[in-house]
Amino acid sequence: MTLRQTIITFALEQPELSPREIATAFTERERTYVSEASVYRLLRAEGLITSPAFIVMKAADRFANPTTAINQLWQTDFTYLKVTGWGWYYLSTVLDDFSRYIVAWKLCPTMAAADVTATLDLALQASGLDAVDRRPRLLSDNGPSYLATELADWLAQKGMSHTRGKPYHPMTQGKIERWHLSLKSRILLENYYLPGDLERAVAAFVEHYNHRRYHESLDNLTPADVYFGRGARILATRRQIKRRTIAERRRLHFQQAA
Repeated sequence: MTLRQTIITFALEQPELSPREIATAFTERERTYVSEASVYRLLRAEGLITSPAFIVMKAADRFANPTTAINQLWQTDFTYLKVTGWGWYYLSTVLDDFSRYIVAWKLCPTMAAADVTATLDLALQASGLDAVDRRPRLLSDNGPSYLATELADWLAQKGMSHTRGKPYHPMTQGKIERWHLSLKSRILLENYYLPGDLERAVAAFVEHYNHRRYHESLDNLTPADVYFGRGARILATRRQIKRRTIAERRRLHFQQAA
């Protein structure tokens, strides 16, 4: 099978991946470098490219002083999901701003301050920060649960500062809003008739998002790669594969030209 056929077969096996994600995953699996542009041209020639959904973000919508390491800033928010016959359930999420890693999440029947603190407790335990003094700053919107005295008291007890986004300016929490969009684009393809079914679907997507979904803003690493410090090693391996692949292609080119 030629390289062209191998790439097409790989793309057909994983139709949910973009050309960028296919190029990255193919390079890692096959240990042979292929560029995003090459994948795009190949798939377009085969009629396998769909129109992308563009998300435009102005430079002013980003933080003036972005985070430089994990667990400096956590974003948190609710989104709503429906269980047929049961009504609305609310997904509370804590996302690490630097890595986009989903540190913790909880499916709740309400959007109370107690649901926020319960999710944050899970995040502190999962990150190991419940046993140290250094705690992340929290970023949220201005929903009632985030304005509640109960949350303020809990944060003070835990030694966590709290920043709330500018009203009517949701891009301040742009990363967690983007997470909600990614989640719903997959979750809402199905109907759910029991809360447990929805919870399992969310858990499966969190696993995919954290450990298998390549993020362009993270140099095509997964959130887990960045959060757990594997990023530099993975990028170095990819550069080595690229150099080796290009050298081999040059050798074959000169061999055929001789």
